[in-house]
Amino acid sequence: MKNENNIIIMDHPLIQHKITLLRDKNTGSKEFRELISEVTMLMCYEAMRDLPLKEIDVETPLQVTKSKTLSKRHLAFIPILRAGLGMVDGILNLIPTTRVGHIGLYRDHKTLQPIEYYCKLPSDISKRDVIILDPMLATGGTAVDAVAMVKKRNPKSIKFMCILSSSQGIELLCSSHPDIKIYCAAKDNALNENGYIVPGLGDAGDRIFGTK
Repeated sequence: MKNENNIIIMDHPLIQHKITLLRDKNTGSKEFRELISEVTMLMCYEAMRDLPLKEIDVETPLQVTKSKTLSKRHLAFIPILRAGLGMVDGILNLIPTTRVGHIGLYRDHKTLQPIEYYCKLPSDISKRDVIILDPMLATGGTAVDAVAMVKKRNPKSIKFMCILSSSQGIELLCSSHPDIKIYCAAKDNALNENGYIVPGLGDAGDRIFGTK
């Protein structure tokens, strides 16, 4: 794991192996969805490292002992539609009782600017630590707007989790919201003329849902 201030890049061998499979154009939608979920679950271990613990008494088959359990903490995971939905199952496998909101943003293919069309967050969002999910952090515009939308609801904290980022996307998100932590599994250095990360892995939403 590489920690560059508020940017945490996952370099675990299992994650990097799965990233290679995600990049492969021959990986089909079913396997792609499974890989997205698996990588998200592995990343969640690190992103949740600061979850508080408390000590309780537990009775083993042999005796009563002290052991640690999660102290109550209100979390909310917010996928950015539609590709962010592919990351939700990996989260729920680890934290099945968490709340899930949704933000709908799409990128205008001519201007590359994000356009909002949906926002549904937990009613008690002000009491929750929020993790925004999107497989791709490309130009960064969608992520910047999503964070701003959540900030208007005054959550306790915000983190952003993506699987692949560009250097430009990270720079824009960090400069626009220097107070949030960014977790990503891999970083590429360039964007093409259409705003896609290169070498990248293509359009994550299309590959997750088999729409292209």
